[in-house]
Amino acid sequence: MKLEHIGIAVKDLEASNELFKKLFNSPHYKVESVESEGVSTSFFQTGESKIELLEATNEDSAIAKFIAKKGEGIHHLAFEVVDIDFELERLQKEGFQLIHQTPKDGADNKRIAFLHPKATNGVLIELCQEKK
Repeated sequence: MKLEHIGIAVKDLEASNELFKKLFNSPHYKVESVESEGVSTSFFQTGESKIELLEATNEDSAIAKFIAKKGEGIHHLAFEVVDIDFELERLQKEGFQLIHQTPKDGADNKRIAFLHPKATNGVLIELCQEKK
């Protein structure tokens, strides 16, 4: 596994894009909507990893609920895996609580699944695999 990206929940994607553009001295390379998750995303490349900014597109989305409860900030850590189906099965056997039993389509051409933060010391962990 390698750190693929860090997800950051933001209230205003456009304003946050400007902020991170100044921070990294480089523009985002992609903006994408993920209807199933109720988010718009923006990606910045930072070395071998990425930063994913996430803005809620509806008030029922996980990002809207996260911001309402905790405010803007780090939402999740995403780790790239070679075989997401194998890793989900392995982690479930190891006793990890899964939010997603099977992978689903995510942003940036990935199949994704999340582990419950109750099983990972309060950190929301995303597993992701490049779609083939």
